[in-house]
Amino acid sequence: MNNVIIFPTDTVYGIGCKVSDLEGIDLIYKIKNRPKSKPLAVLCADLEQIDEIAILSDDAKKIINKFLPGPLTLILNAKEKLTKVSGLKTVGVRIPNAKLSLEILKENGPMFVTSVNESGEPSLDDYDTIVKNYGDKVKKIYPKENVSSHLPSSVVDLTKCDIIMLRQGAITLEDIKACIGG
Repeated sequence: MNNVIIFPTDTVYGIGCKVSDLEGIDLIYKIKNRPKSKPLAVLCADLEQIDEIAILSDDAKKIINKFLPGPLTLILNAKEKLTKVSGLKTVGVRIPNAKLSLEILKENGPMFVTSVNESGEPSLDDYDTIVKNYGDKVKKIYPKENVSSHLPSSVVDLTKCDIIMLRQGAITLEDIKACIGG
């Protein structure tokens, strides 16, 4: 059974499934025509869910406690449990600042999620358009409660010695360094 869902986050609509749902992961790649070389991020409800799938350094915990929930994705080393299921050695994790998203994540656990769009095209954020284009391809599409920011999250790689900003969003590299005292 198809357990892929589409739901609004604090940035844009996401399409996702549980991290253990290999068929769902494949379906997301097919629906989006996304190359398998582009990994999916994992949305989590809280620090405990992140700890289930990723190795947390003290700096990562400080950053999570200061900026999440919010528009920040952290690239962390994956725990063996996630690597066995997904093949990923690193994982991008985020806690969205949206009530409905958090409820869905609390119910389902960590989920692989990516924006709703054809790979390489702009993200879709209109419920009616999403239903028209994806309604027959997923289990459920949730309507939006609040206005999304439409801005993608900042993406920061914490897997190396130096912190690397991969995509600049609302949170800057200076904000991150100030948080950890560097």
